[in-house]
Amino acid sequence: MPGQQHTDISTFFIVGINYKKSDANIRGQYAINTDQYAALLALAPQFGIKELFILSTCNRTEIYGFAENAVSLSKLLCTQTQGSLNNFEVMSYIKKGRQAIEHLFEVAAGLDSQILGDYEIIGQIKQAVKFSKQHHFIGAYMERLVNGILQSSKTIKNTTELSGGTVSVSFAAIQYIKEHVGNLINKKILVLGTGKIGRNTCKNLVDYLQTKNIILINRTESKAAELAAELGLSYAPMDELAKHIAESAIILVATNSSEPVILEEHVINSGNKLIIDLSIPYNVEIAAQNLSNITLVNVDELSKIKDATLQKREAEVPKAKVIIEEHINDFLNWHHMRKNVPVLKAVKNKLKQMNTCTLFVNSFYYKTSTTNSGNDTEEKIQKVINGMALKMRNQNQRGCSYIEAINEYIA
Repeated sequence: MPGQQHTDISTFFIVGINYKKSDANIRGQYAINTDQYAALLALAPQFGIKELFILSTCNRTEIYGFAENAVSLSKLLCTQTQGSLNNFEVMSYIKKGRQAIEHLFEVAAGLDSQILGDYEIIGQIKQAVKFSKQHHFIGAYMERLVNGILQSSKTIKNTTELSGGTVSVSFAAIQYIKEHVGNLINKKILVLGTGKIGRNTCKNLVDYLQTKNIILINRTESKAAELAAELGLSYAPMDELAKHIAESAIILVATNSSEPVILEEHVINSGNKLIIDLSIPYNVEIAAQNLSNITLVNVDELSKIKDATLQKREAEVPKAKVIIEEHINDFLNWHHMRKNVPVLKAVKNKLKQMNTCTLFVNSFYYKTSTTNSGNDTEEKIQKVINGMALKMRNQNQRGCSYIEAINEYIA
C-alpha cells in the first residue's frame, strides 16, 4: 500500500517509447498486459514509486509516475518486458514536470497518436488509471491531473473537429480492405478478438463493407456471442479457431495475447489470405507472416493512410492546443494553491484558538452590541480564510498572512 504521495511537479516523470522511434515489432517487446501491469504495481514500492499508471497501446508504452528520477521508472517497467532495459533506454524519451504534464494532455487529445485525433486513446487512459487506482496507486494529486486531461479531451472533442470523421486504426483497416480486395461477396471474414478495437472493427466492417459474412471468435465466448447478436453476425468457440482460419480469406486480429494466436500451421497451404494484425505485440507467428500465401498488414502500415478527413483534423490542431494550455494553467493554479494549504490551515486554527481565549473574547465582545453565535463565528473565520486564499493566489504573497487575517477578523 503506497504511502504519502508526492506533490512536487518536478518529481512527475513520463518515460516511454512510441511509434516515432520504434516499429510495431519493437514496441511489442515492451507491451504490458494486465498480469504484467499487476506485477509492476506490486514491485513499485521497491523502486520508491508510490503513484503511477502505465499506458500500453498499439502506438506506445509509457509509464507515468512520481519518482526520485526517471531511471527508477524505466527499471521498474523493464522488469516485466521481453525487451531489455539497455535497448529501452536507447529508444525511450523522458519528460518531467510541466513538459510531462503537457505530453499527457497531448496524448489524451489524440495529438500524439499515429492517426491524428484518434479518440480511442482516451478510453485506454481511463482503463489504465482505473487499474492503478484499484491497486491504490492513484492519489488525490494524480487524480486531479487525470481529471484535468479528461476534461480537456472532452472539450476538444466537443468544440473542435480534431476527432471528426471516421479515421482510426480500425477504420483504416476497412479502407485497406476496400482498396486491396475485390468482390467481397463470397469472401469469409474472421475477426479474432472482440475487445474495444475488435468491436469497432466489426461495426466498421458491417457499416462500410456492407457484408455480414463475418465470424467472431474471442477467448471469452460470451463476449463474441453478445457482439454477434448485436450486429447480426456469427460466432464460434476458440477451439474451432483452426477451422475458421482455414476457411477465411480475410482475418483481422485484435487480441491482447502475449503470445501469437495465429500460427504457421494454421495458414500453411490454406490458400491466399489477407491478415490485418491490430495487436501489439504481434499475434501472428513470424513463420506465418513470411509464408508466400500470406499478406500481413500491421498498425504501422495502416497509419500511413491519408485522406481528406486527416487534412481537416490537422487544421484543428492549433485550436486543440489553446484548450490544452487553458486546462494546464488551471491545473498549475490548483497546484500552486496547494502550497498555501498549510498556511491557510494554520491561520484558521489560530483564529479558532482566539475564540477560546477569555481575554480576547471579553475584549472583543465588549466592543460589540451582541454576542456572535457559533455559526456566525465559523462563517466569519471561513470568509477571512477565503479572502486570504484569494489574495495569496492573485498577489503571490505569504509573508503577512497571519497579521492581515487577524486584523480582518477583528475589524
